[in-house]
Amino acid sequence: MDKKASLAALAALGQETRLDIFRLLVRAGPEGVAAGEIATRVGAVQNTTSSHLKILTHAGLIRPERDGRTVRYVADMTGFRDLLAYLMEDCCNGAPELCRPVINAVTCDC
Repeated sequence: MDKKASLAALAALGQETRLDIFRLLVRAGPEGVAAGEIATRVGAVQNTTSSHLKILTHAGLIRPERDGRTVRYVADMTGFRDLLAYLMEDCCNGAPELCRPVINAVTCDC
């Protein structure tokens, strides 16, 4: 992940509803949550939620998956891991391999 992509991800998470959506999708795991249900569960209007989902998708933090006629959203754990890796790139006095266990511990293989 480069600086521009990390800024987009951080900006996406820097808004209360988008952070709530991302956390909801992380909790939901690989099954994800249907778009309409996301709006209900975070207490937001559907068209506003759609905009939030688009921003999170473009930031590489979530991804849509078609389930028949329904679109479900899933947290993109690779994007999340890449953001954490970028933020921790210079940790441990420039030895990022020392931080790899931390990154691996907070991201799952879901």
